[in-house]
Amino acid sequence: MKTSPTRDLIVGLFVVGSLASLGFLSVRIGGANYAGPGGRTVHAYFDEIGGLSDRAPVVIGGVKVGQVVRIELDREYYRARVTLDIDQELQLPEDTSAAILTQGVLGDKLVELQPGGSDELLTDGSVIEHTQSAVVLERLIGKLITSFGGGGS
Repeated sequence: MKTSPTRDLIVGLFVVGSLASLGFLSVRIGGANYAGPGGRTVHAYFDEIGGLSDRAPVVIGGVKVGQVVRIELDREYYRARVTLDIDQELQLPEDTSAAILTQGVLGDKLVELQPGGSDELLTDGSVIEHTQSAVVLERLIGKLITSFGGGGS
């Protein structure tokens, strides 16, 4: 059975294009991207991170300005230490606050920054003092159930 070289070339290009598209989509869905050189690194301490993960977005007013780089346990105070990489060009006041919020229907977590009004600015390695931990739905439901069940006479 003979095949034409033109048809073989078209099928080959289609296969290569399909594989390239599949590779591109898997990288994009996986969240891998090149953000260039690092920005300003700041730290925030939280009592509860509630599923926050590395590479979670850091936003101000819904606009992504950075990402979570590292989450570790502070062994002195037993709190979660979250390291954030934010845009170097962004000048944030030192009284900026950070909160862990839920993004979208699937429950992905993000860190939202609320700039303050101080004249002093956060520098590389600064600590965000004002933080609001994530709300853990299981604890909230547990408290609700115990408050309704424990008050009977």
